[in-house]
Amino acid sequence: MPSDDDLALADEVSGQLIRLVRLMERKQAQYHADHPDAVERATYLLLVHLVKDGPRRAGALAEAVHSDPSTISRQVAHLVRLGLVERTTDPEDGRATLLAASHEGRRVFEENRRVRIERIAEMLDDWPVDERRKLAELLGRFTSDFAKSSMRPPARPVEAAAGGLP
Repeated sequence: MPSDDDLALADEVSGQLIRLVRLMERKQAQYHADHPDAVERATYLLLVHLVKDGPRRAGALAEAVHSDPSTISRQVAHLVRLGLVERTTDPEDGRATLLAASHEGRRVFEENRRVRIERIAEMLDDWPVDERRKLAELLGRFTSDFAKSSMRPPARPVEAAAGGLP
């Protein structure tokens, strides 16, 4: 059972994570307002998988991003229209289609990656190198533990106390 100090620290970490996610969402919304033709984050994630993991069928892509095949189909169609993804015949089964990042899709991915890395480097520029390394190490560890954890909402809503909300 975690101590009160452990719970207080976990509450502080949780609050900072919520703040970070909200800031990221706000920045993303502002970017989309400034660039109305920008690809949505969920759709862009498909391009990321195709660049990093290579060509794959739509079903495998849906599994990789834990999404519904019909949603993937719509998102892939958008990426194809933009010229970021190409459909090719699967050499192992001529009836099936493989999805692959196009040359332009790889270029867009690399450019976005470069800009993201440069922005983070600028944000951390006045941090000592050892603190930057520690941040990278701790974020990696936290992300791995988060992926393994079973952080789910309660099975049923917590009921309010008789006299009102707790």
